[in-house]
Amino acid sequence: MAFKFAVFAAIVAVANAVAIGYPAPLGAYPAVAKVAAPLAYPAVAKVAAPVVAKVAEEYDPNPQYSYSYHIADALTGDNKEQQESRSGDVVTGSYSLVEPDGTRRVVEYTADPVNGFNAVVHREPLAVKAVAPVAKFAAPLAYPAVAKVAAPYAPYGGYPAYGKAILG
Repeated sequence: MAFKFAVFAAIVAVANAVAIGYPAPLGAYPAVAKVAAPLAYPAVAKVAAPVVAKVAEEYDPNPQYSYSYHIADALTGDNKEQQESRSGDVVTGSYSLVEPDGTRRVVEYTADPVNGFNAVVHREPLAVKAVAPVAKFAAPLAYPAVAKVAAPYAPYGGYPAYGKAILG
């Protein structure tokens, strides 16, 4: 029984030493048979990577488009519009919006490879809307009297039940 316990304790000690990283004592590991490496490895077929043909991107030598939109929201007062068109390398367009001061800003622009981007800004006053008169009410001549009541004496920050009152 003692021999089995000693062998078990040695195995546990070797396992702990290996787990911690200490070298095991001599003879702790079973003998390993050394085998020579095989003389030849089987041939591995080399496969070339798949060839990906590059697809030429479509090129439009004379691109053209045109779009426009208009927003008129009576609830929020948002009122703006834009239109733009392109023919080749020349872009022309305009947009407008109502600014907070009540004027309409209109921007007309062009862009081309020779002159770059150019914009002209105009400001137009909007038609003045008739505003309904606001009824005015006069303030009352006198306010009702408010009764003044003295607050109870509260020493120490408003806690009358704590501590003694220091009266001068």
